[in-house]
Amino acid sequence: MEKLVIEGGHVLKGEVRVRGAKNAALPLIAATLLTSDECLLENVPRIQDVNVMIEVLCRLGVRVDREGEHSLVIQASDLSSSEVDPELAAKFRASFLVVGPLLARFGEAQAPHPGGCAIGTRPVSVDLKGFQTMGASFQKMNGNYVMQARRLVGQRLTLDYPSHTGTENLLMAACIASGTTIIENASVEPEVVDLANCLNAMGARISGAGTGIIQVEGVSRLHGVAYHVMPDRLEGGTFALAGLITAGAVTVRGRLAQYLGALTSKLLETGAMVKPERDLYSVQATRALSAVDIRTFPYPGFPTDLQAPFAALMTQASGESLIHETMYDDRLAYVAELRKMGAQIQVKGQTAVVQGPTRLQGATVNALDIRSGAAVVLAGLVAQGTTEVTNVHYVDRGYESIDAKLASLGASIQRVAAS
Repeated sequence: MEKLVIEGGHVLKGEVRVRGAKNAALPLIAATLLTSDECLLENVPRIQDVNVMIEVLCRLGVRVDREGEHSLVIQASDLSSSEVDPELAAKFRASFLVVGPLLARFGEAQAPHPGGCAIGTRPVSVDLKGFQTMGASFQKMNGNYVMQARRLVGQRLTLDYPSHTGTENLLMAACIASGTTIIENASVEPEVVDLANCLNAMGARISGAGTGIIQVEGVSRLHGVAYHVMPDRLEGGTFALAGLITAGAVTVRGRLAQYLGALTSKLLETGAMVKPERDLYSVQATRALSAVDIRTFPYPGFPTDLQAPFAALMTQASGESLIHETMYDDRLAYVAELRKMGAQIQVKGQTAVVQGPTRLQGATVNALDIRSGAAVVLAGLVAQGTTEVTNVHYVDRGYESIDAKLASLGASIQRVAAS
């Protein structure tokens, strides 16, 4: 177990590069199960969730080799199992993404309900209902979802809500199903588009990705691919917020601006300078920030995964800001950690009311999940004195070397063994 020790009060300046998106890399790794050919994935982030996903595939009998720091060579030609390891499944929600490819290609799949961040109810009902509509049998045995299908058959699927992982799971399964599948009320997240682009490069016939209606013409097989994972807009947004919370100037390198429209709009509203370009996303605090309200919403709305880091920024803005969380029912738990540092925040239902600016004080705080962990790290950057962030393994699930990257921008931050 490790913790981060942060000495606050250092202004962040400089340039930082983001790696591939966690929420794109995980489904792309799962998608390699759809072919027996070798696949090369480039720009894969070195984070804990990717490490666990690799282990999920290895325990199924898949060959996974690292090629350099950020590339994977994967070949699923000789599977020895179609059952997801329960211990690994308990660690993160994305483990369930292998179910669609397994069911479509091998006719069977077993997996427990996935674990992951404790941010509220996260059902897999969209996935299961879709598989059943496409002809899979389904039963619950010994805590596992057990599914079988001789061959999935394309259908019109209307999702109960635009589930990110549900859309991806059904999209992958439909690629080698018989006939045409239409997914209505599909997620329009950029990472879904990235998955569709990769699948098309493997020989799939997908149209409409990035809209609410995706059409998939099933094909008999997919082939190998070399594919570059899209940049992580959430990592980029977090570093932009880190720059502003310290009244600094940070440039994030990566083609992110096209995905950060909602964040850009809100940052401009605070009075920050924002310069979105093709390959660079630059922010600077040229004056005191003003409080603004946000309401999370599926893309292209304000991302729920930047809600907690944005709330940390609002502790330094002048006035009252309302942070409305509309997507997950337990995603404001981090407020208690920020209050340990002196933040003036009240929670009313699914809304956090933030009063600012507040002089935060260093304290020992916990990372409760990936994004709340980022929020307390950002608060530590501006707090007086020393902040210790425990349970840093949560942060490592979604951010590659966050301490080293912040240090390169001028932060005083160290990773040490937890006592």
